Amino acid sequence: MTQESGYTPPKVWVWDQQQGSSVAKLNRPIAGATYEKDLPRGKHPLQLYSLATPNGVKVTIMLEELLALGVSDAEYDAYLINIGEGDQFSSGFVGVNPNSKIPALFDTTNGVRVFESGAILLYLAEKFGHFLPKDIAHRTEVMNWLFWLQGSAPYLGGGFGHFYHYAPEKIEYAVNRFAMEAKRQMDVLDRELAQNRFLGGDSFTIADMATWPWYGVMARGDIYGTAGEFLDVASYKNLQRWSQEIWERPAVRRGRLVNRSWGEENEQLRERHAASDFDGLNTAE
Repeated sequence: MTQESGYTPPKVWVWDQQQGSSVAKLNRPIAGATYEKDLPRGKHPLQLYSLATPNGVKVTIMLEELLALGVSDAEYDAYLINIGEGDQFSSGFVGVNPNSKIPALFDTTNGVRVFESGAILLYLAEKFGHFLPKDIAHRTEVMNWLFWLQGSAPYLGGGFGHFYHYAPEKIEYAVNRFAMEAKRQMDVLDRELAQNRFLGGDSFTIADMATWPWYGVMARGDIYGTAGEFLDVASYKNLQRWSQEIWERPAVRRGRLVNRSWGEENEQLRERHAASDFDGLNTAE
């Protein structure tokens, strides 16, 4: 099918490195490292290489929540991976995550690498015994929502967010297609949260940690410019309630600042190595 613009897909697709927005140009059709550079290594058991995008914030929230519980072995060093500069294509980063996407975690206690944000949450929950129910029924329900998020968020970010906010040309069909899906997903969440305080039950779990940086932040209208108004996020009352309750957690406030390199200066923590690194930063707004 051709578009109204008259575009006809070629017989064989060829990568145009000059095409698209600056965000689109971060991607490429090949894997692997493009240059040699080792990753830095701190003194703590857990080494995190990330950026404060929604996927990165999932993990820093989890780590800060564990530390808030007094789990000292969850202390971590967080290093900024500047995807705009291509840090994700260094040999060191590709060694931890062959998919060249943030976040990536290396556990020095056992030499285990963990990539994909959902896998990192699950790894930390099982390693430390928190934020994942032990009874099979509740655990399964939480896992349902964790996997739901991992499959759904690309439609919100790479789909709606890209075509509505980042794409150099606004394509009505694409915006409408992904806006409809984004609203359907928020309705799914709103209906679930009408029945339960958190996703999957009455306790705060990795399902909430995974979902809030995407849909909770969207409910607050803090992502993709005017997208909140465009999608009428205020109408999802249960999603709003859930989003606000999680936002009020101190560990969430801290986690959102880690590996952040934009915005107000007092809301940026490019690297995190100790709790004292948050001193003087805005963790209350």
